[in-house]
Amino acid sequence: MLAAQAILPIFALIVLGYLLGWRQWLTAESASGLANITFKLFMPTLLFAGIAKASLAEGLSPMLLLAYYLPVLLVFTLVNVLAHWRRGSASPLGLVAAFSNNVLVGIPLIASLMGSDGLVYVFAILMLHSLTLFSLHSFYAAFGSQERVDGRALLKNLANPMIIGLLLGALLNISGLVVPDSLWRVVTWLGQAALPCALIVLGASLSRYRLRPTTEAWGLTFAKLALFPTMVWLLSGLLPGLNDSARTVLVLLAACPSGVNVMAFCRTAEDNRSVSAAISLSTLLSAVTLPLWMMVMGI
Repeated sequence: MLAAQAILPIFALIVLGYLLGWRQWLTAESASGLANITFKLFMPTLLFAGIAKASLAEGLSPMLLLAYYLPVLLVFTLVNVLAHWRRGSASPLGLVAAFSNNVLVGIPLIASLMGSDGLVYVFAILMLHSLTLFSLHSFYAAFGSQERVDGRALLKNLANPMIIGLLLGALLNISGLVVPDSLWRVVTWLGQAALPCALIVLGASLSRYRLRPTTEAWGLTFAKLALFPTMVWLLSGLLPGLNDSARTVLVLLAACPSGVNVMAFCRTAEDNRSVSAAISLSTLLSAVTLPLWMMVMGI
């Protein structure tokens, strides 16, 4: 019952966004505008408010980061080795298998299941998520296809509004300063707009892709929804210092579908077809696999 209560609102809003995009009630231009304000204002405000009130000592555990990012590196490497062997050149397929949609799906899922106590672990992962994976892929692409590493693009990951929101929230938390109630109420209202808007944007973006699952897309979806969370589940059970809540958050983040951001790294029509199919398929199937992982974690 708890799994259904957490999952249904998330996927109801994704489906709503899909329908709005499919029927063109939310045009590409208006969806872009909604995405801009969501990811440059609403979501950074939500992250700022969350980490400002969080217990940082629990979230910034080295074991927490190791339990998530070592499987990230293993999945990224394994999938890219296989894809490079098949294609003979670099591709974003490893990124698809290792990059979870932790913002659009992970935050509302953990917030619904565990409240603010669980979000501190999400924020710890998010602080390094895009920077780590996008940098890894940039270096791999440079090595595998003779592209130059774009230093400005790597630095731009650090200037991401959501990273800035997290850092400012952490600074406020550490400083001990008290924000006046009237100002904090504005922060709360802006943050409350983040999740519904983000999920509608996700659905609208998926409406632009056609679900044509190939064997490659099925393989990437298996790596994303099964292999990656299994690795996190096993490793987090072996490492000391991780409580059940932290372990649950890490596994569910790993079990989230592939992030739409990966589309930005597609360089060929073949990449576009494979990546868009894997993103759509993993998002669709995660409605089934996420409740299964919740059962595994005892929720």
